[in-house]
Amino acid sequence: MKFNLKNKVAIITGGGSGIGKAISESFSEMGAIVNILDLNEEAGKQVAAELSAKHNPAYFYRCDVSSKINVDEVFEKINKANNGIDILVNNAGIGFVGNVENTTEEDMDRMYNVNIKGVFNCLKAVIPYFKEKKKGVIVNMASIASTVGITDRFAYSMTKGAVLTMTYSIAKDYLGDNIRCNSISPARVHTPFVDAFIAKNYPGKEEEMFENLSKTQPIGRMGKPQEIADLAVYLCSDEASFVTGTDFPIDGGFIKLNN
Repeated sequence: MKFNLKNKVAIITGGGSGIGKAISESFSEMGAIVNILDLNEEAGKQVAAELSAKHNPAYFYRCDVSSKINVDEVFEKINKANNGIDILVNNAGIGFVGNVENTTEEDMDRMYNVNIKGVFNCLKAVIPYFKEKKKGVIVNMASIASTVGITDRFAYSMTKGAVLTMTYSIAKDYLGDNIRCNSISPARVHTPFVDAFIAKNYPGKEEEMFENLSKTQPIGRMGKPQEIADLAVYLCSDEASFVTGTDFPIDGGFIKLNN
């Protein structure tokens, strides 16, 4: 079977909802032992229970990725429980709408702590385990905002640009350790976050705004979490063993065709 992840030990941050949930489900379906890290204990436990019932055993760990102590503790537990780690998907992240003028110092610190420091903490925690095994795969969730200018996404774009360049650095520095590192750059994906954003900011106009946001992608619709998950499965499988140090836009043509 192609894209087989059987018995691969995978850590998926933010794996309890949205894109992370789809990745958790797809990895489990392909045979991986999924470890979901999330702040939302209820959602994370529910996903882990569903996956355990359908596929392989799956586990939930409440984890604040912005805390190095918390991350180190959780990764150590997972490594000991499974005699190693094979895959890390750095998916946890938060969004923010605003330009430089209406972005506060507190906003910037919050974005940095989760979207940059959170990825750094997980990378720093997992690399020693990968080096010990002389093998490992990392997928970082970047964004189209990593490479193109998007209105009112100043802080968010800054953080996702950092995720992209961290991807390149890890891939380059650990070639000799057989550690692959790639990133995925989605455009707008239809997740509960999008629905909540529309409901909060455009009450009574949900359908109209959903259609307008969908049309910002040249292909005419938002992406689906499953489409992002399918790409993540490929990148973490042996079929992608020749792929490292690369960013993969999955954007409905946004980067190249939106002009």
